[in-house]
Amino acid sequence: MGVFKYDVYRSPNVGIYAKCNDKFVFIPNGFASTKAENLCEFLGTEAVYTSVANTRLLGVLMALNNKGILLPNNCLENEISHLKKSTGLNVEILDTKHTAIGNLICVNDKGAVVSPLISNEHIKKIQDVLGVEVIRKRIAGYHQTGAMAVATSRGGIIHPSTEEEDIRTISHVLGVELEPSTINGGSPFLAAGILANNRSLVVGTFTNGPELVMLARAFKIED
Repeated sequence: MGVFKYDVYRSPNVGIYAKCNDKFVFIPNGFASTKAENLCEFLGTEAVYTSVANTRLLGVLMALNNKGILLPNNCLENEISHLKKSTGLNVEILDTKHTAIGNLICVNDKGAVVSPLISNEHIKKIQDVLGVEVIRKRIAGYHQTGAMAVATSRGGIIHPSTEEEDIRTISHVLGVELEPSTINGGSPFLAAGILANNRSLVVGTFTNGPELVMLARAFKIED
């Protein structure tokens, strides 16, 4: 479908407030219906309105692919029930002291790279819910693994300071070729500025021309 520039709450950080897979785009409660319809059209998805931990920071607090959803331990019971009923996906709590699990897990349908801040005891839960192989690894020296790389089953991007050997290792686990990139006019904190699935990308409004070209190539998006 393509690469679309958009904003959420007049912010280019679309990936902080929303999250998507191939079937759903998760949007904060109260988000304008016309803007939600646009996101659905861009991504080819259905909208699911929700909160997580009684906040609108969905992208920061959720880790998901087409098989399941992981939520932080401060998520409310009614939020869990709503997401299970709305999606039919495997929805589970990842019971760690770190709640911003969206910033700590980079996952597609083939693999996941998780922050070393997530202990080994939680790896099996991640594997079971998301149905993928998992490794623990920092990216470009950062523990916020989920913020530093974004991948679909077609391609992906990674923090521009990542060493080549690490790019090869992470690409192997995710089963796609990752390319170093920035978002929103030079930001290396990639997940904050993008919503990506296997059809389309929605990127922040500050994303410039060279970045758009790079993103379309990395994710193998056809106009």
